[in-house]
Amino acid sequence: MSKRENESNAIGDLMKSFIKENNLSKGMQKLQIEEAWEKLMGQGVVSYTQQVQLQNKTLIIKLTSSVLREELSYGKEKIIQMINEEMGEELVSKLLLV
Repeated sequence: MSKRENESNAIGDLMKSFIKENNLSKGMQKLQIEEAWEKLMGQGVVSYTQQVQLQNKTLIIKLTSSVLREELSYGKEKIIQMINEEMGEELVSKLLLV
């Protein structure tokens, strides 16, 4: 039988090291960005959102409502700031509403 390690690690620490070792951080960031968008924008905006995509520090949001797209365009800087604060690092520098 194999010997058991006596070191105890927090699950969060183990997950972080697994993600880092297997180069999964980009994929995890994309999932977290989608969750942050839903959390910050609320159900009203999310119901008109078709796709949330992160490409090279550009957050691309596909919306089904041209009126909502116009309204959100006035607060792009605020949205970028809120997303970066939610993520805990500066992942987004540009926001495209399409």
